[in-house]
Amino acid sequence: MADEAEFPKCLKCERGQLLPFSDYGREGAPIRYKAWVCSNPDCGFNIRIDNGEITFGRTIGQSYK
Repeated sequence: MADEAEFPKCLKCERGQLLPFSDYGREGAPIRYKAWVCSNPDCGFNIRIDNGEITFGRTIGQSYK
């Protein structure tokens, strides 16, 4: 039986795992692992790349387009 993929443990809450998220750039090029988000909903830790700048801890919200 294959093991589940192992993701890094969240160092903020130590209960969740950091899950990777990908996105697409302005011209449609894929951006792999643009963000990492803690799987523990009570924690909410996240780290992401925005326009070449690394940000973390911002509140996560729903995006509407």
